[in-house]
Amino acid sequence: MSESVALNTELNATITRVWEALTDSTLLSEWMFFHTHDFQTVVGHTFHLHSKQPGWSAVIDCEVLEVDAPHRLSYSWVIDAYRHHTQVTWTLVEVGDHVTRLHLEQSGFVSDATQEIGGANYAWTRQLEQLQSLLAK
Repeated sequence: MSESVALNTELNATITRVWEALTDSTLLSEWMFFHTHDFQTVVGHTFHLHSKQPGWSAVIDCEVLEVDAPHRLSYSWVIDAYRHHTQVTWTLVEVGDHVTRLHLEQSGFVSDATQEIGGANYAWTRQLEQLQSLLAK
């Protein structure tokens, strides 16, 4: 049985602006703990996320699995140093004037990967805070 990290937040931005922050390489690199120069919203496209965190030089290998702009985006998330391959899925719903509900799920963790699950939960929580700050500019 696999485990997931799931987080929900409401962002003070239009769904179009949130979608752009999730899909534009430059904006993505501003709020994530990673940077990328090769992201595209094309199913089957592969891209890489490179860690910006001091002391951690991970590269995440990803492949876009689903695109339903501006409502849903999903991609694989593979770190070869770990024993699991996961999937990140973003679901966006515009719930009001300049308010977007964002659901993030990273699924596919092996059930005994408690350190990785805890790390993912912490990292995504911090990154969503950074996303909110970016969107507030």
